[in-house]
Amino acid sequence: MGNLCCCVQVDQSTVAIKETFGKFEDVLEPGCHFLPWCLGQQVAGYLSLRLQQLDVRCETKTKDNVFVNVVASIQYRALANNANDAFYKLSNTRSQIQAYVFDVIRASVPKLILDDVFEQKNEIAKAVEEELEKAMSAYGFEIVQTLIVDIEPDEHVKRAMNEINAAARMRLAANEKAEAEKILQIKRAEGEAEAKYLSGLGIARQRQAIVDGLRDSVLGFSVNVPGTTAKDVMDMVLVTQYFDTMKEIGASSKSSAVFIPHGPGAVRDVATQIRDGLLQGSFADQS
Repeated sequence: MGNLCCCVQVDQSTVAIKETFGKFEDVLEPGCHFLPWCLGQQVAGYLSLRLQQLDVRCETKTKDNVFVNVVASIQYRALANNANDAFYKLSNTRSQIQAYVFDVIRASVPKLILDDVFEQKNEIAKAVEEELEKAMSAYGFEIVQTLIVDIEPDEHVKRAMNEINAAARMRLAANEKAEAEKILQIKRAEGEAEAKYLSGLGIARQRQAIVDGLRDSVLGFSVNVPGTTAKDVMDMVLVTQYFDTMKEIGASSKSSAVFIPHGPGAVRDVATQIRDGLLQGSFADQS
């Protein structure tokens, strides 16, 4: 921009306000213009058409009585076809915009609780933009965009919010851990039940095989040795197994001490018990 020999230069993205004897006459576009000062023509001022940004920091209170600082970024520019209104009607554009932003934010945020302020910041920005567009269009300015760039509650409130969030996450982790332990215990119990069931089947089959073997031995011995009864054969088998057991206990150096009645009466009791078991097994097979 310059003024030499009644010539005025207007830079790009800028317009000049031309006055004649102090009265608005025209808007000068970028380029070189001839303004004879002797005829009362002069440049009253220049107006930038570039996009400008104003950051407004507003302190207000939410519905749940939490004080927050809301930072809004206003992007605006002057309109070339309304440059005279933008130049003459407002003496301080930034202060005017800031006043409207304060008014809208302090009317919107107190209706919301703190969590909703974070969630509805786009709605707040839209309300600010609509109010500014309606007000500033009469002064030759266009509101390009309005953004709520930051919401800052008090430091103690932020710490409390973080602690609440951490506690909720810890509670969720504890529930998940307890659920996992529950599943492990259920699976472990199911495994133990299945193992005990299979062990019971094995013991039952083992006992059945022992009974079947003893029965076959008694029957075979009775057939091959005439005159012997099943009771005689059974007593002999039991006495043989009894002495074999005693021999194994005495021969093993690491075996535990076992105290059992020793004598003919004890053998007779053992024989009676095994005989009863054989008879029960036989009845079970017949049934």
